[in-house]
Amino acid sequence: MSRIAYRYAKSLLDLCIERNEVDAVSKDMAYLHEVMKESRDFSLLLQSPVVKGDMKLKIMDKIFAGQIHNTTSKFIHLMTEKGRESYLKEISGSFIQQVRAHRNEVLAEVITAVPMSEDTRKAVREAAKALTTKTIDLTEKVNPELIGGFVVRVGDQQIDTSIASQIKRLKREFSENEYIPEL
Repeated sequence: MSRIAYRYAKSLLDLCIERNEVDAVSKDMAYLHEVMKESRDFSLLLQSPVVKGDMKLKIMDKIFAGQIHNTTSKFIHLMTEKGRESYLKEISGSFIQQVRAHRNEVLAEVITAVPMSEDTRKAVREAAKALTTKTIDLTEKVNPELIGGFVVRVGDQQIDTSIASQIKRLKREFSENEYIPEL
């Protein structure tokens, strides 16, 4: 994360705390981040030096019209006017992280081979709580390549019980085995 992204996100968060708009702007920044992550064309538009800032603003106003808070809209306008619109993805990501830190939350990501049941979800949430004293923000992903088991990431800690990783570990052990049969 760049210093620019961190500083702009910190300034926006301070403003939101002062105005009591953290929840609204946080949702907007998460939405903006998701749009930029999902739409390569939109990201390329913001990074393009050929497209002028006023045209970028018109496009963003049409995309986000009525969907984002006034403070978020003004922030996007400010970034574009300053020529910093190419940093919006980084800024939105940094803002999301700083809001989590402000709320004393930590992201817990669970990746499973199949969708989890409600009982499994509760058990995972309890196990994640044992790893940290912070509030857990649980996200779930399904990856059939895991074959079975799960991967849990809480902050910078990871627990991997997937069958796919066990198979990789066995392959590595067998490739390192220097057994030579006697003839």
